[in-house]
Amino acid sequence: MTEAKSPVEPISLDHAVIVSGSMPLTTRTGFEFHVRPVEPSDKDALAEFFTHVSRDDLRFRFLSPIPEVRDSRLDDLVNVDHDHKEDYLAFDIDDKTVIASAMVGANDDKSEAEVAIVVRSDYKHRGMSWTFLKYVIDQARQSGIKKLQSIESRQNHAAIELEKEMGFSARSCPGDATLMLLEFDLTSHPPAP
Repeated sequence: MTEAKSPVEPISLDHAVIVSGSMPLTTRTGFEFHVRPVEPSDKDALAEFFTHVSRDDLRFRFLSPIPEVRDSRLDDLVNVDHDHKEDYLAFDIDDKTVIASAMVGANDDKSEAEVAIVVRSDYKHRGMSWTFLKYVIDQARQSGIKKLQSIESRQNHAAIELEKEMGFSARSCPGDATLMLLEFDLTSHPPAP
């Protein structure tokens, strides 16, 4: 999942297809996609998305070996309050195909929030993870979140490396030597370009 660094640059607003209420983004490699907050009506599209995520990536995303994402978990992903809990969906420019998901869940005072991202297997290596994570960091900062945390399996080398390149600090997760805790202080500095 290690991808080339790329700042978030909006694509032209005269782009032929734009999802209503979404943000058009492009990576340094020129790959274009759209991002918007999840809606309850996205449940079927999200279920389809997870059928295109590798078993390893499912394990890394949910920190447990699950063969599939079941209905109750999908309900949790689409039924968010858009304040303390948000799930951002990335769509291919066809505006139908979900290609990534980024969940952000904050505590009551928004001093901390956990972030977890997963990208569809056939959309990796396009610079998307960097651009998507930068977008999520910017949105978290704008919503008043002070610190982002990511809990990663030590085996998820690509995600750990990407987050460290963006400015996350990394340390062993207290109480579980198989996990890494990565943190980004949103009050001190912007993410790396």
